[in-house]
Amino acid sequence: MSHIRRTLFACAVVLACARAQNLTDDQLDAVKSNLMQGAKQSWELGTESEALTELDTPSYAVVNGSSVPPPLGSAPSSLGEVLTIAKNVVSSLSISSNNPDAPQPLDLPSGGAAGDSASLGFAVLLANWTGQGASDNLDYAAAATAQLNWTLTAVPRTSDGAISHRIEQVELWSDSVYMVPPFLAYYGALNNNQSLLQEAHDQISLYRNYLRDTNAGGLWKHIVLGNQSQVDNGHWSTGNGWAAGGMIRVLGTIQHSEFSGKMKNQIKDLISWTSEIHDAMYPHLTSDMLFTNYADDSSTFQDAASTALLASTVYRLALLGGVHTHVPLAERCRQALSAPLNNSTSSASSSQAAVQRRQASTSSTDRPGPSAAHSPSSSSVSHSPSSSSSAAPSATQSLAHFDGAMWLTPVPNPDAWSEAGQHSPEGQAFVLEMYAAWRDWVAAGAPGANTAFALRAGGVGVLISLATGALLGVGWL
Repeated sequence: MSHIRRTLFACAVVLACARAQNLTDDQLDAVKSNLMQGAKQSWELGTESEALTELDTPSYAVVNGSSVPPPLGSAPSSLGEVLTIAKNVVSSLSISSNNPDAPQPLDLPSGGAAGDSASLGFAVLLANWTGQGASDNLDYAAAATAQLNWTLTAVPRTSDGAISHRIEQVELWSDSVYMVPPFLAYYGALNNNQSLLQEAHDQISLYRNYLRDTNAGGLWKHIVLGNQSQVDNGHWSTGNGWAAGGMIRVLGTIQHSEFSGKMKNQIKDLISWTSEIHDAMYPHLTSDMLFTNYADDSSTFQDAASTALLASTVYRLALLGGVHTHVPLAERCRQALSAPLNNSTSSASSSQAAVQRRQASTSSTDRPGPSAAHSPSSSSVSHSPSSSSSAAPSATQSLAHFDGAMWLTPVPNPDAWSEAGQHSPEGQAFVLEMYAAWRDWVAAGAPGANTAFALRAGGVGVLISLATGALLGVGWL
C-alpha cells in the first residue's frame, strides 16, 4: 500500500471514530426540541435563552468574543425563539404607566426562589435592545429595570451584601451565581453602567466567600444560611457547574464591554475563580468520564447534566482566559456523553460538519431543588413557538447517555436535586451550551489541544488530538 493510501486509510479510521463520538445535527435538533417543549419554570427558560443564543446566534452571546452590547438594529431570525421567551414573560406582567420601573420580578418566585426570575432578564434585555417593543408594544426596558430594582432593593441580603437566592429569608445557593450576576452585568454593559458590572463581580466574590469549601479542595457547597432543614453543605456537581457557568458569563460580559480596560483585576479574578472550580471538580471524574451527583460522594448516582455544563465552561475558559488545563478531560467528557451505546460506529455525518453548517448559518444572520425551591407554580411562564410544537425527532442510533427521544441521562430531578430524574430541561440546555462552546473552541483553532498530529494526503488534512483522540479539524492543507 502506498504512503498516500495508508494515510487516507488512517484518516478514514480516525474519521469513523470521531463520528462515533459526536452528536449529529439531527440529534442536536432533537435535544433542542426537547428543551423548548420541556422548559416551563423561570430558571429553565432563562437557561434556555442563554443556550439558544450561544448555539444559534453567537454574535449576540457574551461568551464568544463578540462585542457587548451587540449590534443595534433588527434581530436576526435565529434569535426568534429567545425573543418569544421574552415576549411571553413581559406580556404576563402588569406594568404601571405611572411608575413602570417599580420593583417587580419578571416572574413570581417559584417556591420562594428570588434568584430565578433574574435569569429571564437576558432575553428581555435582548428584546429591548433589538427594538421588539416597536412591533408588539411591550415595554421591555421597564420590565428589565423593574427586575433590576427588585433584585437590588426587595430581595434580602447578608450583612455584607450578598443577595439572597430566596425571598422569605437569606439563603445563598450556588445556583444563584448563574441567575443573578450575569443579568446585573448584562444590564450594566447595555446601559453604560460600570457599577453594575462591578456589582456582578462582587456578588460572585461574596458567594465564593460563603460557599467555597477549602476543606474539600475548593469544591462549592450547595446551600448555606437560612432554614437549617434546607441547608446543603454537600458539594453538588450541578451547583458547581452553575457557579462556573455564571462566572464565565460575567467574565465574557466584562471582557467584551467598553469597561474591560478598567476592570482588568476583575477579569483576572473571574478567570482564577472559574479555574478553582475546575481544579476542584475534575479530580472527581469517574472512570466513565462523568461526575457523580455530589462530586466527592461516589455513592450518589452519575450525572450527565453537570458533566456537560462543566465541559462547556472549560472550552469557554480556554477561549476567554487562556486556561487550557482541563481541555483534554472536557473533550473526553464530551465524547463520553456523545458516544453510541456499546461504542458502535455511527454512519451519520460527524458533528464537525454540523459545526461548519452552523457557523455558516449564524454568520449570515446573525434549579434544581426540593419542591419548596423550584416547585411548579401557576404563574410560571412558558412558550410555544411553532418550531417546538411537534414531537422531538428520534435519535438515529442508540446512545449511551440519551434515550430514544434524545433526553440526556442520567440527570438529577429538576425539582429534587438529590434524586435521579428522567427528563431535565436544564440538562438539555447544558448539552447545547457544551456543543456551542466546543464549536467555538474548534473554530478558534482548538487552543490547548497542543498534543495533536496531522494526517495529510493529497492536500487533505485531518488534525487529531493525541490527548483525547478528538477530531479537531478537517480541510485542505
